[in-house]
Amino acid sequence: MLLGAALSLAAALTAPPTRAQDAPATEAWADVEAAARGQTVYWNAWGGDATINRYIDWVAERMDERFDMEVVHVKLDDAAAAVSRVIAEKSAGNVDDGAIDLVWINGENFAAMKRHELLFGPFASRLPNFALTVPAANPEVVTDFTLPTEGYESPWGKAQLTFYVDAERVQAPPGSMAALLDWARAHPGRFTYPLVPDFLGTTFLKQALIALTEDPSVLAEPTSAHDVATVTAPLWDFLDALHPHLWREGRDFPSGGPELKRLMGDGELSLAFTFNPSEPAAAVAAHRLPPSTRSYVLDGGTLGNVHFVAIPFNAAHKAGAMVLANFLLSPEAQARKQDIAVWGDPTVLDMDALTPEQRAAFDVDDASPARLPPEALGRLLPEPHPSWTEALEAGWQARYGDG
Repeated sequence: MLLGAALSLAAALTAPPTRAQDAPATEAWADVEAAARGQTVYWNAWGGDATINRYIDWVAERMDERFDMEVVHVKLDDAAAAVSRVIAEKSAGNVDDGAIDLVWINGENFAAMKRHELLFGPFASRLPNFALTVPAANPEVVTDFTLPTEGYESPWGKAQLTFYVDAERVQAPPGSMAALLDWARAHPGRFTYPLVPDFLGTTFLKQALIALTEDPSVLAEPTSAHDVATVTAPLWDFLDALHPHLWREGRDFPSGGPELKRLMGDGELSLAFTFNPSEPAAAVAAHRLPPSTRSYVLDGGTLGNVHFVAIPFNAAHKAGAMVLANFLLSPEAQARKQDIAVWGDPTVLDMDALTPEQRAAFDVDDASPARLPPEALGRLLPEPHPSWTEALEAGWQARYGDG
């Protein structure tokens, strides 16, 4: 009977979907797990950080032990490549045997997949561990770059733009974008940002735009409702003034966050930033940044969001993808992910929803001066509408793309 139920569920999971296709109900979760056993799940996720890659390897080991599932980490330079793959498969009529089962995407790519009806679901509320995020009290777990996820994404971790300095070199770090420009002029070559469209480089542009534009509230609306050139003009003026004072005078840019961190570790930079508030402390613990590293956020707050995983509409192993997404939300996996000795990525779970034993796994016994206390991250600025990401990346490429 169990085999029959599993086969019936597998057939339902691989049926040609529509945008509104329902995932299996929570009460049938045992059947989802039964269908997932023995599957090979292809998880497309950014592969540019060895720390994250090791965490994903650990997840794969747990899925093999518990569900006889093989998790293959398909390492991406940019999640947009996964979106393009699914679009190509849909155009070719591949509706039930896609090469991607789970994908780690940002808000811009989620918007693109949602717009092209490339997502399976809604499935998030069907995951037993999703309830531990308490979405009614934490709306950020159901919103991605201003867009409601509607159950087509499952939250995985939190992020907030966090600056860090070598305190032996910088006694008074800049607390605003205007102050950053003044600081760069006074300390030429000691700061830079990643090459756009790397997500961290684009995040820097968005942070600057929020600080510099006359009315930041317009950024919550699509670009089609506004004069983009007028809104973004202060940003380009700022970058024109900043670039001559950057590392290598703005002629070259780091490829992404890992290279930016390496430049800090090598002493070439004195000021940098990350989208993971725990990363500086984790890097100090791993001897990749000096003990004199200190973290801070800008006086007016910094951009923050939740990052998610999603299942393409034509995933060949939807049951396995759901079981994997559910494990990623387990207290065990979330606590390990938050440990700075492992990754340091903040949890999306609501501590009030956990048992005392589960909460204990998240207790931080760490006096690292490189780590920001949770209360220091209170001023969170919302992400702009995804269309602003596209506009900023295109504008940057047009102005500075040739170096």
